[in-house]
Amino acid sequence: MAKAYLQITLKINAPEREAAAKVYSTYKEPFLSGIAGAVSKELLIRDEDVQVLHGFNSEDEASAYLESDLFTNDVVVGLKDLLQAGPEIRIYDAF
Repeated sequence: MAKAYLQITLKINAPEREAAAKVYSTYKEPFLSGIAGAVSKELLIRDEDVQVLHGFNSEDEASAYLESDLFTNDVVVGLKDLLQAGPEIRIYDAF
């Protein structure tokens, strides 16, 4: 069970959400198998935005992911042309 969550909210227009879902699908397994402390990753879609909820064993591991090569060189690059605004990033401690 996750003890911390990283929530990334993305403003992506509806026609481009399929491309965003492809980025999510492409990097879900590498995230779960290669990022320290990663325990889950879910894609949440609403009319107004898309959210990716990442589960971790600790807040420190969630923060470290944001500096990882997978996030900065793969995920960010894959999403940059789809975003209508900068992402909203939040880390939560879970009890």
